[in-house]
Amino acid sequence: QVQLVESGGGLVQAGGSLKLSCAASGRTFSSYAMAWFRQAPGKEREFVAATNWSGRLTYYADSVKGRFTISRDNAKNTVYLQMNSLKPEDTAVYYCAADLNPRNRYGSNWYNYWGQGTQVTVSS
Repeated sequence: QVQLVESGGGLVQAGGSLKLSCAASGRTFSSYAMAWFRQAPGKEREFVAATNWSGRLTYYADSVKGRFTISRDNAKNTVYLQMNSLKPEDTAVYYCAADLNPRNRYGSNWYNYWGQGTQVTVSS
């Protein structure tokens, strides 16, 4: 079992930056693949970024590639999402997710553990 707590959301102007953090409980954090998803009002939850257990492999949605960076610090049981060049369409609740071995890293259904979410609002 792992419990996830996101932080770092807020209000930022277009073009600005935010860094989200997701702190995990448990001694086996380094065994888990981690991901970020987001959900805007009236829309389905969508994949943003993912990383494998070591952090050496990373994956991004096309919409954030080149602007967002996922990273992890296994010593601190934390995964991060650095978001640069933010756009109004990035406005959403951002969720951290974990799973030992998601069959489809891009699909929210394949992650068993979720945080409560943190709101990111980008003003134009």
